[in-house]
Amino acid sequence: MTKDRTGTRVCKMEYLSLLIMILSIDVSKTRVVFVAPGPLIRVEGQPVSIRCDVSDYEGPREQDFEWDMKKDVKTVKVISTFDAYYSDPSLKDRVANGDLAVVRLSDSSVELKIQKVKYSDGATYSCSTPSTDSFYSGNYVAEVTLKVIANTLKVSMDPPEPVVPEGGGINLFCNISRQFTDATYLSVTWSLQKTGLPLVDILSFGPEGVVVTASSYAQRYADGGLRVALRGDGSFGLVISGVTQGDAGKYTCTGKEWTHEAGGKWNSIVQQTVEMGTVSITPTAQSLSVQAKSNTTLNVDDTLTLTCLAAVANLASVALEVTWLMNGRSIISLGRDGVVVNGSSLVGLERARPGDFRLVVRGVLKANEGDYSCRVRVWISRGGPGGGWYQAAEKTSDPVHVLVTRIEPNFAVTLNPQLTPKVTGDPTELMCHVTNITHFPAVGHWAWIGNAQGNLQPGPLYQDRLDSGVIILSRVEPNTFKLRFLRMQDSDKGDYGCSVTAWNPSSQGGMEKSAQKPAPVHTIQWVSKGATLSVVAKRVREATVGGATFEMSCTVLGQNLQDPGYSVQVQTQETVTAVPKTVVSLSPDSVLLHGGATDPNRRDNLVLTKTGPSEFHFRLAGVQLSDRGFYWCEISAWTKQPGQAWTKAAVSPASNKVQINFQETGPLFAVAVRTTSTSLYPRDTAKLECALSVSGASPKSEDLAYEVRWYQRSLRGGHEATLLASVDRFGLVKKDVRNGSSDVSLERIATHTYTLNIYTTQDEDSGEYHCQATPWYFSASTKAWTQGAELTSARVFLAVRFAMWDSLKLPLLYGAVASASVALFSIVLGMVCAHCCCRNTTHTPRTRNKLMELEMD
Repeated sequence: MTKDRTGTRVCKMEYLSLLIMILSIDVSKTRVVFVAPGPLIRVEGQPVSIRCDVSDYEGPREQDFEWDMKKDVKTVKVISTFDAYYSDPSLKDRVANGDLAVVRLSDSSVELKIQKVKYSDGATYSCSTPSTDSFYSGNYVAEVTLKVIANTLKVSMDPPEPVVPEGGGINLFCNISRQFTDATYLSVTWSLQKTGLPLVDILSFGPEGVVVTASSYAQRYADGGLRVALRGDGSFGLVISGVTQGDAGKYTCTGKEWTHEAGGKWNSIVQQTVEMGTVSITPTAQSLSVQAKSNTTLNVDDTLTLTCLAAVANLASVALEVTWLMNGRSIISLGRDGVVVNGSSLVGLERARPGDFRLVVRGVLKANEGDYSCRVRVWISRGGPGGGWYQAAEKTSDPVHVLVTRIEPNFAVTLNPQLTPKVTGDPTELMCHVTNITHFPAVGHWAWIGNAQGNLQPGPLYQDRLDSGVIILSRVEPNTFKLRFLRMQDSDKGDYGCSVTAWNPSSQGGMEKSAQKPAPVHTIQWVSKGATLSVVAKRVREATVGGATFEMSCTVLGQNLQDPGYSVQVQTQETVTAVPKTVVSLSPDSVLLHGGATDPNRRDNLVLTKTGPSEFHFRLAGVQLSDRGFYWCEISAWTKQPGQAWTKAAVSPASNKVQINFQETGPLFAVAVRTTSTSLYPRDTAKLECALSVSGASPKSEDLAYEVRWYQRSLRGGHEATLLASVDRFGLVKKDVRNGSSDVSLERIATHTYTLNIYTTQDEDSGEYHCQATPWYFSASTKAWTQGAELTSARVFLAVRFAMWDSLKLPLLYGAVASASVALFSIVLGMVCAHCCCRNTTHTPRTRNKLMELEMD
């Protein structure tokens, strides 16, 4: 019992300490009433707002406020949030009509509002809050001084020009003044109202000389297009340069008077706005006019002078870009910066006076004849050195026609053959002669075009022959041109013509065509005989047994060919009805290419060589059973011009056929598949044997080798068989890449037996398996290895069964162990809880009639 009472006292003391701590925390709060620091300077007749806030208070969330006014030593009650009769009788009418009011902003803040402050309202205002706290702590009253001054702000303006040309300037001057009795400051704001749009501020200056621009005018001010001008005596000016159509509208000026209150805050106490006037902008295109004047008839070598007259409003404030056009094409330009583009010693453009631009062309030619017009572009600065330029207008004058007369050259052209071909391959030479030509440069035109400087420009069909020197064009005399073919082709037959072009110096510094005359055409023909080919194949060495060497020669007979080259193809077919295949081929440049008729591993046994000008020799060493069939030659004749590629001239018919037909008397082979079990469980190892047997004339074991390949057709893989592993006759094993977890190996366990092992079998290993074998044996008669026929075994089915107990025994074992562990842990936890918590203690309940009273301060 003693122990229990002691415990009860300890518990009571803990509750009492916690209560004292909570009360201490509440008492530590300190009420704070706050108003803006003063003094506050306001202008008579303007609205005034004074805010009051309270924080860190107790009691209800919504607090009440009382406003008093103290002037000299007299205190006057102004207004209260909870007492409607709180106001002094002298202020009741103003409170009733709303001139004096208190507006609640939140539970802990209000605002005293005076709609039109009077001079007599200047006093010290106090804001107080009735106490709702358990302890009186902090401040409950805050004061601020309000000073009311007379409204002496005056704003006047100088009206701007009502009409301004595009690119000109607008001067907006505004005069602002006030009587300086207290520390107040002035600012000015210029605004623009476009038709149908609201008023937008452009720029503000003040109250501390700081310039603030609207976002749409910031870049223009930075570029110098907007500038503040101060003339003194309260005169503020805004100068807008480089005006556009967007600057048209009604301008206003707003003057403000400011006070700088405690805390660095600027407060506007009075403002006045005046309208300065409406400004319209005259478009540049409306006043631009362009006129071209010239003398219209000239002789060759005269000087052409053209005048361009440009007139535009505000000419001194804009920049002009002038371009002279001939037949719509630009010939020379004068940029707005005064730089001439495309000028030369013969063509010039200069500015005689403002708006007067003259084009001068010296030594005119017939090419200078045409329609001339003057194009003028007007550029206007956006204002300031960094504002850039924009094109405001463009106009082109009516064209004036310029006529140039000249003396046409009179000359004659003749074409004479010097060499005429008799047959294909003969040379040819043609001469083009010009008569009665004076000082005009001449150019001969054959199958290609020559320019005025005498450089050769061949046509696309003759480029290769000109580069190789087979075709030569030369100027043997000033008035004689020669065309020479070193070797004619059948495609060169036809009509040949020669034309001569006379050239004159052009106004651009180059040459221009003045006249062109052709000579009568000349026909070049000869009788061509068609090329013919015939080929004879002859057996040189016959293969009678496997492993022997077969040799064949092919002789070609050609007619009507000049220095031909030959390409040869050796063809083969198993029977006379089978599809022919190419064994090997030889190009005209003696490049050997193998076909697809022979195993690539036996290409060293194939030889095709040129043994004479028209004879070729083919050799096949170590013939096999697969080489039996018919062989023949196909030959094509090719001709080649110097520096050119080969051109096919004729194709021979196939030669007679030579047969390889020997009888093989070697051993006979057979293949079979054996396996110990066709049904397995997963992760078992499968063994499949590929057993070969030999009968007849059985060779020695060292004279016998096999190529063995194992295939699988999976149940999931469709009908296609997949190569698993292979071993060549030299013992090199290759395995296919596998995606499953199982692996395979291929080994030779006996002379005629090859085993396929499948380790860690899986479900995807189920399917049909078979092997293919190709025997090789060494023939004592031919001393060479001979390939036997390919053998394919029967198919065996391998099944991998699903093992139910093997797949479930580990999960069941893990589940049983986990269940036993949880049960054991639950038993131990219950015993610990019973030992610690279930004790035999006696508790005396507290009487209901004796309550403890807690006294609060």
